[in-house]
Amino acid sequence: MHSINLQAKSGLFLTIEGIEGVGKTTAVKFISAYLQEAKQPFVLTREPGGTAIAEEVRKILLTPHEEKILPETELLLMFASRMQHIAHVILPALKSGSWVISDRFVDASYAYQGGGRKLEIQKIASLEQWVTEGLQPTRTFLLDAPPHIGLARAKNRGEHDRIEQEKIDFFERVRASYLTRAKEDPKRFQVIDATLPLLEVQTELVKGLRELLK
Repeated sequence: MHSINLQAKSGLFLTIEGIEGVGKTTAVKFISAYLQEAKQPFVLTREPGGTAIAEEVRKILLTPHEEKILPETELLLMFASRMQHIAHVILPALKSGSWVISDRFVDASYAYQGGGRKLEIQKIASLEQWVTEGLQPTRTFLLDAPPHIGLARAKNRGEHDRIEQEKIDFFERVRASYLTRAKEDPKRFQVIDATLPLLEVQTELVKGLRELLK
């Protein structure tokens, strides 16, 4: 195990969450540029993925297969890749004093496998406790938009991966799950209306980043 000592961490852990097409990639690029300008060291990463092995697991998870991947298998693979990610990327960066910006983290499992796949929340919570050992983001930027808007934007990105091929009701459940988690933890979450013009979304991101850089 990775033996997390929360007191030993000196960097901040930021995550960006949301359904497909809400502009997470654009937000990550903006946050990266902002932190570079502020001369704040950071590591940029993503889930599923972030390490060589976790990226291989990502391919399994996102590539359409003839064999159906069970929701439970999907959940376990997500947490298997997450354990590699925490041990080899997130914790070392935090302990070195760098900030970590991750495109998705545990909230995505609650939203996609809990909300979308309708798996028991308690099962996800048990895996979270085992794998993360209490590690949580300092701040989570949740980019929120109705699925019909997000999916319409995502259509322009070319071929859809295995999860992007789900029907709209799946993404309605994912979005609802994200918003529920944000209500349950308002200090950690900053919900941003992703239907706003880009400049306004970036203004909201800056508000959160300035608060953290104080």
